[in-house]
Amino acid sequence: MSEPAPESTAAESGNARPYSVSELAFALKRTLEDAYGFVRLRGELSKVTHHSNGHVYLTLKDERAAIDGVVWKGQVSRLQVRPQQGMEVVVTGKITSYPQGSRYQIVIETMEPAGVGALLAQLERLKAKLQAEGLFEASRKRPLPAMPAVVGVITSPTGAVIRDILHRIRDRWPCRVVVWPVVVQGDAAAAQVCAAIRGFNALEPGGPIPRPDILIVARGGGSVEDLWPFNDETLARTVAAGTIPLISAVGHETDTTLIDFVSDRRAPTPTAAAEMATPVLAELQALVSDLGARMHRCGGRAVEDRRGRVQHAERALRRVPDLVELAVQRFGIVSGRLGAGLAKNAAAHERDLVRVASRLSPLLLQRPQQVQKDRLEAVAVRLQPAAERKLERLSERLTALSKLHASVDPERPLERGFARVTRADGSIVRQGAALASGEAVSIKFGDKVTREAVIDGAGRSEPPAAPKPARAKPKAPSPAQGDLF
Repeated sequence: MSEPAPESTAAESGNARPYSVSELAFALKRTLEDAYGFVRLRGELSKVTHHSNGHVYLTLKDERAAIDGVVWKGQVSRLQVRPQQGMEVVVTGKITSYPQGSRYQIVIETMEPAGVGALLAQLERLKAKLQAEGLFEASRKRPLPAMPAVVGVITSPTGAVIRDILHRIRDRWPCRVVVWPVVVQGDAAAAQVCAAIRGFNALEPGGPIPRPDILIVARGGGSVEDLWPFNDETLARTVAAGTIPLISAVGHETDTTLIDFVSDRRAPTPTAAAEMATPVLAELQALVSDLGARMHRCGGRAVEDRRGRVQHAERALRRVPDLVELAVQRFGIVSGRLGAGLAKNAAAHERDLVRVASRLSPLLLQRPQQVQKDRLEAVAVRLQPAAERKLERLSERLTALSKLHASVDPERPLERGFARVTRADGSIVRQGAALASGEAVSIKFGDKVTREAVIDGAGRSEPPAAPKPARAKPKAPSPAQGDLF
């Protein structure tokens, strides 16, 4: 409640207690919320902003006024419609103020389209959006299986729809029917149908629950409001994302919902959907019988044709003895010529051998060997000096590397009288000022003996002068402030 107004006499005398800005702002806020804790407004949406934090900020307006509104993120998912620019809606909520900005607004709890005309306008906008994304393209629709073994039905478990589908499938085709029960009207219908489609698509082949070869989403007829859950955008995208072919059979033949455009086939009635999903067994049996009879007739004609051709070829052939006698005669003539031909061929090869042998001698074979030997000796003469020069270069390089290695050996300075001081963590102490009083250190000398020591900060602030060596040597690093013991 607002603060009580000061008396007029006090106001005139200037003795009234002044309000602070916060007191007045929150008093007005409480007054608005008490007086308008529940209001129902109808207007057109504008300036709709879906914030990254999940809240929706908007403005409700008519031809003469406007009021700001907000839908907290916890209520956004419970709205019947998705707020969009230009949509006419009816909202309920409470009037409150925003003290930091000195303006009032409505906190919206429910939102619904303002009449059938608004519903249809919203549907047309959503349809245009999905069509622009290519969800209605005929190229993405999957063919229906010719002889499904399992049919999945998504519908209400009660009512005439499921009975009509089961009866029609039973009369036409012997297959298994798996029913996923859902509600097909009301706010929860779209979410349950989406869950059923995802559940069927998630089944693994060969699992305890058989994976359907085809799905049917069905419900009976009704008004636009009754069928509205099947115009849900999430449901349409779920149907488009599924991998199992789907037939939509929602409403009567004249009813059209958004799911009809994204499904692989649309049936005018649930019974027609059952007919689309299954073939007629009797028709297939008659077709198989007819094909079998045609195959037998064609096979019989082919056998008779080949039998006639064989008989004709048999009459055209001469007697077998006549064919054999002719071959025996040719063989006798050829065998009589074989001995003379072999002797003549051997004599010709002997003459060729004598003619070639006269040109062969040991020198003919030794000459190429001598040429290769001379070439090898020449190469050996050139190779030896080059190898000696390369070996000398490598030896010099090895000597230089040995000297370099000795110069960077960390132990070598220790042999010249230096000592290496390290902390407990193994790091090398480079400056005495970096050591703290009481810090433990290790000192390593040239004889590879390591001594443990502790920095004593109570000693001299300046290190004692080192005795002057007899000859020039590099000075050892000065110890840290304090004495080592």
